[in-house]
Amino acid sequence: MKNYKYKQLFQLFIIIVALVSIQGTCRYSLKDVSIPPEIKTVRVFYIENKARYINPQLSPKLSDKLRQKIVNQTRLSQTNNDADYEISGYVSDYSVSTSGISQKQVASNNLNVSVHIIFKNKRDETKNQEIDITRNFPFSASKSLTQAEAELNDQMVEGLTDEIFNRIFSNW
Repeated sequence: MKNYKYKQLFQLFIIIVALVSIQGTCRYSLKDVSIPPEIKTVRVFYIENKARYINPQLSPKLSDKLRQKIVNQTRLSQTNNDADYEISGYVSDYSVSTSGISQKQVASNNLNVSVHIIFKNKRDETKNQEIDITRNFPFSASKSLTQAEAELNDQMVEGLTDEIFNRIFSNW
């Protein structure tokens, strides 16, 4: 019985060591995957809102969240001067559309948000790109747009930030 407990403890130890190793490897191998070693700085410009309808919270929150994500998840330093990478863009669409009808009445809506991102690589202009990202955020038709925005704002910023980051740094 004593050997069985030691065997279980040993197996548990091996599993924990393997999980820690895998976690450390994944974190290391995913970080800076697409960033060449000579790239050191990034400048994220304010993402303007050029949509017909303007959510006054979206642009500042999206700009700040993108800056934070880049600084926290890459080795790049944020600068307000000349940078190796420059990221700018604007919200190109912010609209509501009906997504579901039940018994001849609107049951659900989508808040549609599109962002146009301009990525400039100052060291290799062949890597420059413009990216269009569109996300839809469903909400109940029983809610006003103001109520839906209040509930969806964090989700919108998080989802758009993740997609922008992945498209730029992971070549998705």
